[in-house]
Amino acid sequence: MLEITVKNNAICFGKHFSLNFERTLRIPDDGKTYPLPPGLGKFPVCKVDDYISTVPETWKEHGGVFIPMYQREALWIYFRGVDWRPNAVKIAVGKINAVSGKPWQQKLQADDQDYVICPAQPWLDGINAGEGYIRQFVAMPLGMGYTVEGQVTGKEEFGGIQIIVFDPKPGLFPEEPPPSKLLRGRGFSDFAPMACATFGGAEMGLAAGGKMKQEIYPDSYGINTWDETNFGRVYVHIVNSMMYREITGKEPPNTPVTAKTYSQYNLPWFDLYDEQKGSVAPSSILSQVKSVKEMDENQGFAPQQDDTSVDIPQAQIKKLKVDPDGVRDGNW
Repeated sequence: MLEITVKNNAICFGKHFSLNFERTLRIPDDGKTYPLPPGLGKFPVCKVDDYISTVPETWKEHGGVFIPMYQREALWIYFRGVDWRPNAVKIAVGKINAVSGKPWQQKLQADDQDYVICPAQPWLDGINAGEGYIRQFVAMPLGMGYTVEGQVTGKEEFGGIQIIVFDPKPGLFPEEPPPSKLLRGRGFSDFAPMACATFGGAEMGLAAGGKMKQEIYPDSYGINTWDETNFGRVYVHIVNSMMYREITGKEPPNTPVTAKTYSQYNLPWFDLYDEQKGSVAPSSILSQVKSVKEMDENQGFAPQQDDTSVDIPQAQIKKLKVDPDGVRDGNW
């Protein structure tokens, strides 16, 4: 089993892989497909066992960690793998696989790939809902039916995020020091928070937001590369700001600014040069999941969020390379 630790608000799986949850802009749910929004700093990650006397009873069985989010706040998951020793990573939201849309199972699936390979996949911003795009991870309370889990299963029993990381089989990859790594920029953390609605429960799950350009890359190594007996897994609970204060006695972070405000300041969005990598097919299950905006309309609620379209000039989109030192082999 890979040892799991929390260091500097990152979850570390063994010696070579870690991830953190990035605060970000909630992109408009207006039918457009947006480029990658920035990271605005890490969500704080707290261990359940450090607050065992104040966490809910059900958490004591699951263990793991928890993070605070505001209702309708977005996040993306930043994977920090190493090039010389990759990992296979499964992500589920409310025990619904974020790549395949199928119920959680630990075994890796090759025919209908239900995992990502890191560091080839540098981040994941949402569910695999369409060809060449994802729908952004957006926090919503359990019990309202908005979450991916609620829409796929008809119940909201688990919430949170479930993660399992597999090491490669012994002897396949060397153990050398890492090269320098590409960073997805941060550039906007000092503006006033936006207003957030507060109805709903204290525990949260992830729902679907607006469309974002992002590919989920096929496993170029093959499923037999991964040692399914050598893994680490963690249950990530999500709580609202009030519950976070009650459990920890600490103040949660301010909420992020809107995409509209961010773009008005001419700050960067991001895109990847990744045309050569291919893409896993979108999930037919996740493509049917309604967004938060669509769920509001179905429930007869007045608009609860600003989904005004944002025009992003090409000059404001920074192109990133998956491997900044790599050289592409063309047609000879």
